[in-house]
Amino acid sequence: MADHDIKNAVRDIECPVFENPAFTTPPPLEKATVAIVTSASLHHPEQDDFAARDTSYRTLDAARRDYMVGHWSPNFDNSGVAADLNVVFPIDRLDELAAQGTIGKVADTHLAYAGNQFDLAQIRVDGGPAGAALLKEQGVDVVLLTPV
Repeated sequence: MADHDIKNAVRDIECPVFENPAFTTPPPLEKATVAIVTSASLHHPEQDDFAARDTSYRTLDAARRDYMVGHWSPNFDNSGVAADLNVVFPIDRLDELAAQGTIGKVADTHLAYAGNQFDLAQIRVDGGPAGAALLKEQGVDVVLLTPV
């Protein structure tokens, strides 16, 4: 599927409007635990790749650096990721911010979703809330979203 075909397929998708968006005030960044939530389809080698219409997430261990790109779209160019993972998953930058005291700590667990989805309903209803609950259980205060 060519890029213009994908753009045509999603042109009329409406952006959801939330009547009562959830929001909390986090602690100051220098005391906050920060996690990354990416749509770069990353996973560890022993985890499954993302398949078409896969709206689940993969947990990523912050202590590891064996992340793999699992995008199924032929239109995804992962050369930037191959050159520097931090362009989609800035884990090294977060580690530096924690070492400088700019943020309190880097979360032990991060989340990856497949960003190339046409129907986001299941992510809104299932995968999104489940991922948020997992991060909340882990004491995460702030998430850095890296849409890819």
